Amino acid sequence: MAGFEEVYRQHLNAVFRYAQRVVGRRDVAEEITSDAFIALWKVFDTIDTSQLPGWLFTVVRNRATDFWRRAAVEQKYLADLDFSPVGPGRPQQEFLEWLNAAPALKPIHRSVLILRYVHGNERSEIATRLGLTETQVKGYLQYAHTLLRKELSQAE
Repeated sequence: MAGFEEVYRQHLNAVFRYAQRVVGRRDVAEEITSDAFIALWKVFDTIDTSQLPGWLFTVVRNRATDFWRRAAVEQKYLADLDFSPVGPGRPQQEFLEWLNAAPALKPIHRSVLILRYVHGNERSEIATRLGLTETQVKGYLQYAHTLLRKELSQAE
């Protein structure tokens, strides 16, 4: 049985190319590829390596599906806010006031939300600007969305 590092080197390029073809964005493809190999690492002792790279492609496909679903939900919530993410105007001010009025949000959550939805920055740009990793930015955005959804459901 081959070691993990050998399997990683053998399948990395093919898995990355597949991820990039499925999502169409290099940054997301890198993240999905990493997720696939982390998942493999966790079960490496129990998996039949003859099932590779098909097993890895399945993980990538599932992560890509999750990405597209999240993107659709994000677009739906943006449309529901009646808010243009980039550009000056009153909707931005209302969004900022709404964020500042949300007591559950910590300053880091407000920061990533503002950079993402007011300034239109991608996760990589937010990470660079705030000195975080893209994974941290992703986590802060997801948790901020969860907190805001809870707050909205309580307000209804």
